Amino acid sequence: MPTVRMASAHRFSGRAQRTLSLRAPAAAVVLFSVLAAPALGGCEYSYDDGRGELPAAAPVVTDPVVPRDPLENMPVSGPELTAWAKEVLPDAEGQVFHTSYGSVSRGRSKTESTKQLPAGTYSLTLACRSGRRVAFTIRDSDFALVDLSLRCGTSRVNVVHLSEDSVLRVTVEARRDANFAYRISRI
Repeated sequence: MPTVRMASAHRFSGRAQRTLSLRAPAAAVVLFSVLAAPALGGCEYSYDDGRGELPAAAPVVTDPVVPRDPLENMPVSGPELTAWAKEVLPDAEGQVFHTSYGSVSRGRSKTESTKQLPAGTYSLTLACRSGRRVAFTIRDSDFALVDLSLRCGTSRVNVVHLSEDSVLRVTVEARRDANFAYRISRI
């Protein structure tokens, strides 16, 4: 009769028990996940803020984009200059103390002075029309209150406070021919 070695049979049965003991916790985790997933999937937070349903898709905008006119910033003169100044300097709230507009030649500057302004807070509206930037410098007797290079085609409003009665000097400089407009009004 054949004989079976006992040592090899014991080793095999130990491996089977270890494999079985490792499979049991893994099977329990898988079984728990399968049973818990549908229950947890039903827990969804919803908030009703009283608004109706949102549209399924956003409306499509088909308006064409009109390119900017390259001649829009070219300097003008005469009645066109007056119309442009009225357009870029809309009616101001408060008391207007000084308004001016005009033209500056390439590489030149133009300096103007206001009448005596009483102490207070003022808004300075600046605008220009040129192919390049135009520099505006506004000074009282001691300091530069505004010193900026303005991109033409836009207007800019600066607020300054005068602690005492002052005469303001406005200097406009341009590298190319340009139109300028500005208004000083009390806030």
